[in-house]
Amino acid sequence: MAFGSMLCCGRRSDRKNKGAKKPAWRIFSLKELHAATNNFNYDNKLGEGGFGSVYWGQLWDGSQIAVKRLKVWSDKAETEFAVEVEILARVRHKNLLTLRGYCAEGQERLIVYDYMPNLSLLSHLHGQHSSECLLDWKRRMNIAIGSAEGIAYLHHHATPHIIHRDIKASNILLDSNFEAKVADFGFARLIPDGATHVTTKVKGTLGYLAPEYAMLGQASESCDVYSFGVLLLEIASGRRALQKLNLASNCSIADWALPLASEGKFTELADPKLNRNYEEDELRRVIVVALMCAQRRPEKRPTMLEVVEMLKGEAREKLIELENTLFKNWQSADDKDENPEDSADSISEEKDSKSESKVADSGDKEELAR
Repeated sequence: MAFGSMLCCGRRSDRKNKGAKKPAWRIFSLKELHAATNNFNYDNKLGEGGFGSVYWGQLWDGSQIAVKRLKVWSDKAETEFAVEVEILARVRHKNLLTLRGYCAEGQERLIVYDYMPNLSLLSHLHGQHSSECLLDWKRRMNIAIGSAEGIAYLHHHATPHIIHRDIKASNILLDSNFEAKVADFGFARLIPDGATHVTTKVKGTLGYLAPEYAMLGQASESCDVYSFGVLLLEIASGRRALQKLNLASNCSIADWALPLASEGKFTELADPKLNRNYEEDELRRVIVVALMCAQRRPEKRPTMLEVVEMLKGEAREKLIELENTLFKNWQSADDKDENPEDSADSISEEKDSKSESKVADSGDKEELAR
C-alpha cells in the first residue's frame, strides 16, 4: 500500500473514534530538517543501518531530535518507511520510541524521533560505551522490565495487535534516565483479530530469529517472545546473541546458557563486568524467564504479559513450575543425546539477490533508529 494511502486510512480510522486526541506528531519540511542537522553534516551522524543513516539534530525551540534518513529510494524502502510511520503514529507507551514526525518530499523520506542521549543497549553491552560499565544491575533490570512492557503493549493492548519482528539490543534505545524505548518498526506487522500468525518473507537478525519463523515464515507474537528471551540473556550475561566457535560455526547464547542454568551455575552466567554486584534471586529469575522465552517450541513459550509478571516477581509459583518443567525437559533430552534447542545459526534464513532480509547485526555501529 502506498505511503499516502496508509496514512489516510489511519486518519479515517482516527476520525471514527469520538474525542480522539490530535496527533502528537507532525509533518516536517525538508528545509527544517536540513537546518536542524546542519545539512545532514557527517559530524552529526549517529549511526547507519540497512534503512539509511541517523543524524542528531536540534529544532528551533532547542529540542533535540534524531532523524532517520532513507539511504536510497525504492518501493521496498518506501513500504518500510510507510509501515514504521503508520505504526508509530498508532501507538503511545512510555517504553516505545515516540514519533515526532516525518518528511516525504520528492524522493526524500525521513522519520523524526526524540533523541535518546544514552543511545542503544547494544552500545553499552558490546559497543562504544561497554568499557564504561554504566549498566549496573538495577539499570539492567529496569531495561529488561521496561522493554518487556513495551512489547506487551504491542501484543496485547494495541489495536490491532502488532508484531515487531526485530527485537534486539540495537533496537532498545535508552533515554537520559536509562529508561528503555523499543524502536525500529520498519519490519513490524499488524495482526488481524482472530489470526494466530501471518506468513511473510523472513526478516530480522540471525541469533534472534525463532525457528518456526526462520524456517516457515510464520510470524506471531511468540516470535517476538523468542527474540526477547535472547535479549534477556544478553542483558544478564553481557554476551552476544551468537558466539563464534570457529570459522565455520557459531553457538547461540541459549545453547550456552541452558546447560549451566540446569546445573544451577547462575553466577557463571552473569556478566563479569557486574563484579558480582547483583541480586542473585533476580539474576536467576531473568535467566530462567529468558530460557523459557527462547524455547524451540512456540506453544511452550510464555506470553509477554506473563513475562512482565515473572520479571517483576509477581508470579513466583508459576515461575517455579515453568522452571522445573524447562530443566526437566532439557535433562530428558540430554539423556537421549538430543539437542533440545535449535541454534539460531543452524537455521537457513531466506535471502535473495536484493538483500530483502537483514541477517546480521551491525556490530558496534550505533543504530539509533534501526
